[in-house]
Order: sequence, then structure tokens, then C-alpha cells
Amino acid sequence: MRRRQFFTLLGGAAGWPLAARAQQPERMRRIGVLMQYTEDNAEAQGMVAAFREGLRKAGWIEGRNLHVDYRWGGTDMNLLQRFAKEIVTAKPDVIFTGGSPTTRMLKQETSAIPIIFGNAVDPVGQGFIASMSRPAGNVTGFVNLEASVTGKYLELLKEIAPRVSRAAIFYNPPTAPYHKIYLEPFNAAAAALGIEPIVAPVRDVGELETVMATLARVPNSGLVSMPSGWEGANSKEIVELAARYRLPVVYSTLAAARVGGLLAYSNDISDNYRRAAAYVDRILKGEKPADLPAQFSVKFELVINLKTAKTLGLDVPLQLQQLADEVIE
Repeated sequence: MRRRQFFTLLGGAAGWPLAARAQQPERMRRIGVLMQYTEDNAEAQGMVAAFREGLRKAGWIEGRNLHVDYRWGGTDMNLLQRFAKEIVTAKPDVIFTGGSPTTRMLKQETSAIPIIFGNAVDPVGQGFIASMSRPAGNVTGFVNLEASVTGKYLELLKEIAPRVSRAAIFYNPPTAPYHKIYLEPFNAAAAALGIEPIVAPVRDVGELETVMATLARVPNSGLVSMPSGWEGANSKEIVELAARYRLPVVYSTLAAARVGGLLAYSNDISDNYRRAAAYVDRILKGEKPADLPAQFSVKFELVINLKTAKTLGLDVPLQLQQLADEVIE
């Protein structure tokens, strides 16, 4: 009996290290996040919330098995570049970023750490990936609005403000290095609609005010926004300027219509961020960016602000209202 008891005890002891290991905390994984917004931007916080939700659904809980280093650089290119260097120096397991300028900065800093972009424009044309289906390298992610959307913006402007005969497309060159791909569809639509096209690169909101003041001196003028993080970061100020100069504007950021802009059409960026979290999960579990195809946006929304239309003396066609995902009264 003593002999059997001894071996029974010995067999039980063999399991002790396994039990001890099972009780040890999970391995902490690290993500670096670079945002082209300021931290107080409500729209950007909604995007990050969607990203976090996606991570939680995949089992990644901040503070338990995941540490996330968020950097908020706004549209300050020098600050964003500094943050990009700092994130790469920290050597996280994966880096997540929003748009094109930050993706370019990070790609210049590392070819080894996986990078997932959440809302980039023309990633093939900008050299981030080799192709949508086979990204190659260390970068992949989710794509913003395709080039033809600026032609659609002009059509929407003409539909909601039929008297418009001249229209400017405005953009901030540092945050929209891809601007040329959007200009051709804009000019083509302008020719088809009999609208005089005006290209208006602006360095800041002050320059945009100069553009709007000049347009306001000529009746039947309007504007469309080129998709970029700059408009998203400055939506409130841009909408206030449009109201001051009584100009109809079609925006590429949904938040703009919700804070008083006339009309906005865009992909749902939060949906892109949520889907990007699934890619982060797959990379943390061992997959490579080169094996994860870049994907287009799948969810789009049209938001119309009837209150602003009334202020501008515009009657929004009922058919257009019925097409909208959200009508603000």
C-alpha cells in the first residue's frame, strides 16, 4: 500500500508544472495605432470604438492580453512623422493606421512590422501594396472611396442645387497626395453637366475661406470636397464657412452633414475599422499581411441636412430624400 501511495503521489506531482503554467497570465501582445485626427475628434473616437469592438469580439482585451499605444497627430505632418518613428522604434507586433499619409510614413520606417491601414485611397497607385489580391510586403488593409466618387459628388450637387453652373473641388495636398486620381472624374462630370470646374488646393482653413469668398461673389457657385482626413479633421470649421458664405457643398465626411453641412456621401469608415480589427487578429495569430488581400469598402451612406437646404433656399427632391440613409430635419 505504501509503495502504491508513493507512486500515486509521484504521478500527481508530475502535473504540478502544467497546472502552474495554466494559471499564468496570458502573453501581452502590442499594437501601435497612428491616427490622423486629434484625440478630441468625436468622429475619430467612433472609429476607434469600432476597432476596439472588433478586437474584443476576437478575444483581445486591452489590459489583459493586449496593449495598444494610441498616437493622435491631427493633420500636423511633422508630428505624425515623429509618431511614426516612435511607434516603429517600440517594435509592436502589428501597427494599425487610418489613411494614406500615415500609411506612407509608417511604410518608409519599416518593411518588417505588419501594417494594416483602415481607410486608404488607391493603395496600389501609391505603392503601399503590389495588388489588391496579392499585397506582398508588410502592408494590407481597407480602401476608402474610389476615384469615380468625385463625379458622383458633382451630380449630387447639381441635383440638390440645379442652378449651380460653376463648382470647385477643394483638397489639402499634404493629406491628399493621391489628388490626381479624383480630378479626372470631377472634370469629366463637370463637362457632362455643363458646369465650370475649378480646382482648389488649400493649405489650411484660412485658404479655403479665401476660395469660398471668391466663389460667393459669383451667383450659382458650389463646392465638393475631395476625400481626405483633412476634411474630416476640420469638418466643423468648413461647415461654418459654407454657412457664412451661403454656398452649397457636398462633403466626403458623413459627420459634416450631421454638424450642419448640406449633404455628405461616404463609406462608413467605422465599418472599415471594425473589419480591420479582424485582420489584426489574424496577424497576431500568425498570418502575414502579404497573404491577406486588401479589400474595398462595402458600406456607404448618404446623409442630407434638410435644415441647411432650407436655409440656402433649396428644395431637396423627394426621390433624393428617399435614397438617403439619414435625413436631418
